[in-house]
Amino acid sequence: MISQLSWKVGGQQGEGIDSTGEIFAIALNRKGYYLYGYRHFSSRIKGGHTNNKIRVSTKPVHAISDDLDILVAFDQETIDVNVHELRKGGIVIADSKFNPTLPEGKDARLFNVPFTSLAEELGTSLMKNMVAVGASIAVLGLPVDSFTEVVTELFGRKGQKVVDKNMEAIAKGAEFINTEAGGNLPEFQLEPADGQKRMFMIGNDAVALGAVAAGARFMPAYPISPASEIMEYLIKKLPQVGGTVIQTEDEIAAITMAIGGNFAGVRTLTASAGPGLALMMEAIGLAGMTETPVVIVDTQRGGPSTGLPTKQEQSDLNSMIYGTHGEIPKIILAPSTAEEAFYDTIEAFNLAEEYQVPVILLSDLQLALGKQTVETLDYNKIEIRRGKLVDKELPETESGLFKRYELTEDGVSPRVIPGMKNGIHHVTGVEHNEVGRPSEDSKNRINMMDKRLNKMNNLKTANPVIINAKHNTPDVLIVGMGSNRGTIEEAIERLENDGLKVNQLHVRLLWPFPVEEIKPYVENAKTVIVVENNATAQLANQIKMHVGMHDKIKSVLKYDGNPFLPSIVYKECKELL
Repeated sequence: MISQLSWKVGGQQGEGIDSTGEIFAIALNRKGYYLYGYRHFSSRIKGGHTNNKIRVSTKPVHAISDDLDILVAFDQETIDVNVHELRKGGIVIADSKFNPTLPEGKDARLFNVPFTSLAEELGTSLMKNMVAVGASIAVLGLPVDSFTEVVTELFGRKGQKVVDKNMEAIAKGAEFINTEAGGNLPEFQLEPADGQKRMFMIGNDAVALGAVAAGARFMPAYPISPASEIMEYLIKKLPQVGGTVIQTEDEIAAITMAIGGNFAGVRTLTASAGPGLALMMEAIGLAGMTETPVVIVDTQRGGPSTGLPTKQEQSDLNSMIYGTHGEIPKIILAPSTAEEAFYDTIEAFNLAEEYQVPVILLSDLQLALGKQTVETLDYNKIEIRRGKLVDKELPETESGLFKRYELTEDGVSPRVIPGMKNGIHHVTGVEHNEVGRPSEDSKNRINMMDKRLNKMNNLKTANPVIINAKHNTPDVLIVGMGSNRGTIEEAIERLENDGLKVNQLHVRLLWPFPVEEIKPYVENAKTVIVVENNATAQLANQIKMHVGMHDKIKSVLKYDGNPFLPSIVYKECKELL
């Protein structure tokens, strides 16, 4: 028996590939296995190759596996495109309908299973994906009734007859494999899991759940890959807590509505991807100038322009830091796991209100859409901090106007919501004085600019950098951001097994850049390697700009639309060293 394996299902988009992976993974999650999944799909509704790769383990996993133990194929293209990942002695379970073949010389075992014809015997070919699930669990040595609970949940609303038919399809797939394989494939059978209940979610769901927990009650947004699931989740959940979601006509409307919601005192967020954030830039500047808190989620994807809408990239960092015209304070947080995405979303709302600035939660496609096991969330950790939001009656002033933009020592002024007695003030996107009236006075301009920008001098947030530094003078320091954390950790294990001393930094606060937290580790390392999914080394250049020591900083870059694998990071780091 084995403690972990990698399973992939592939076929044409629109023929149930996603649901096959979903049913397979959810059932294993319920049994207590740890999972990490990644979906490869095309930028179209139907057609084009798609696959879902799922790593299953008895221990926590945070990266896509290098190789593949089992490939489930609904067409020959799936075999042709993915068979190179199959390890020596791996298994291909393919629909016999298309007469599957393996490349000559490939050391793998092929099972021709009549997915389609077995499903048709039950009344519809649509259940071929359930036959495939049954064949897969037979290889793993799992009982058919492991899936009863999941199938009932998914299909119960359609009636018991539909549930029974789907369970019968699973049973037929399992029976066929047991007959073909003689019921004995111990090298693919998983060790029992611990049976613990854990969450299983994509990063987008974690962000959305974090927003609800943070007290957000309004989300204006425009659908875009890979951010749409945040909106879809909140469409279902926000009305249950008195909130609402509005699908806007475009991203400009979404961000300006979000600013309006926060101005009115309601915690509001919007979410998009690179093209949408480009449209939002002017309004993000408005939030900075009016000192209105707002949370914006950027789920990065391949660019520029429409680019690669459904592929992995981390190329928005520069535009998130520098994209707005003029100069405003802002905060950029980058979670690396779904669990972090939940807590960081809550922190994003707190920081936005405490410092009265836009906060960008920088995700990426691998984190946004990759489904992973999440330990039970600790709701006792949740803290709501609303900063200098005035919640008591204000005294009347001589001028009758409230100093909304009062010059304070920490740069953060008292804030009121509309309708508060004696809180009247002017709000404008042009430069203004303490009560908000437009002003072009040069001294006032300097004071107001300094006030806004100096807020960031006092920024305090937990764990701006995740540090794994067990060596005082390491051979190499590996730095990353976003979803690459688990992949880098696995590569480091291999490098250390080779006798290298390796430290790791993973940057979670990307702006203001955490210079003091990063600098000593860069100084102590002989070589610094920065791993990121873009072509121009954006994170590495931030380190060079703010920390220095250019001569020891090297890059491992990937911008082909695919995420890093541990083997790629390991191999490229070895070459650089």
